Amino acid sequence: MSIIGIILGVVAISLFIWIKKEQQMNFNLHDGDIEAAKHAFNALMDDLNHYQIETDRKIVELEKQLEIKTKQLERSQTKLVKDLPKDIRKVIGHIEFSQNNLR
Repeated sequence: MSIIGIILGVVAISLFIWIKKEQQMNFNLHDGDIEAAKHAFNALMDDLNHYQIETDRKIVELEKQLEIKTKQLERSQTKLVKDLPKDIRKVIGHIEFSQNNLR
């Protein structure tokens, strides 16, 4: 009976040691997976930050280009308004000249 008890004790201790090693190996695998996930999330965060910075730069550049185009249009409109009376006189002068030729 004592031999069976000793054998069962040794089997129980060896199972306990084997389960402990298996559990440690699983913990190590999980730690590796968690570390890989941390690296992946950090890389994703860096990519997102880079994308946001790049997008902000493009927006600023587009705003500058829009402002430049707006100023160009304002200048051309001011020039047209300034030259409008002269252009009207030219057209009216041609109309009056053609009416004199018709009579």
